[in-house]
Amino acid sequence: MSKSSEFEMWRGAVIPASLTGILVTIAMTIARGSSSILGGVLAEFIVLIFFGIHLAISKFSRTLDPMMTMVLVLISYFAKLIILGVFLLVVVNMVPEKSLDRTTFGVVAVAITFAWLAGEVRAFLKLRLHLPLPGDTSHKAFTEQGD
Repeated sequence: MSKSSEFEMWRGAVIPASLTGILVTIAMTIARGSSSILGGVLAEFIVLIFFGIHLAISKFSRTLDPMMTMVLVLISYFAKLIILGVFLLVVVNMVPEKSLDRTTFGVVAVAITFAWLAGEVRAFLKLRLHLPLPGDTSHKAFTEQGD
């Protein structure tokens, strides 16, 4: 049974991102204290959810028209941006600084983002997908020869 390319990319990205989040949270907790635990866990949750949504939209829009895909991606991007902004405003205004280390939140979020992107690129390159250009006759002839 073949897994989808989105699942393979998700798996290739979530493992290094999760490990990075855990390790950076532990390091920041040792360096800055116990308030770093909540900051690290919250950052990991937010980043993993938002990148996971991107891959889910990619899977959903696989069969859509390219213009509809672009509209869907732009809507999801702006929705995620607004939701993240509201979430950060709520966290800053509702959670006291002594309970949630904001520096740890930022450091862990950036570290997880880099790990996710590196893992996703690595997983994509391992897939070795051929993406034909529209109207590419050499691709059509190549696929017919391969059969």
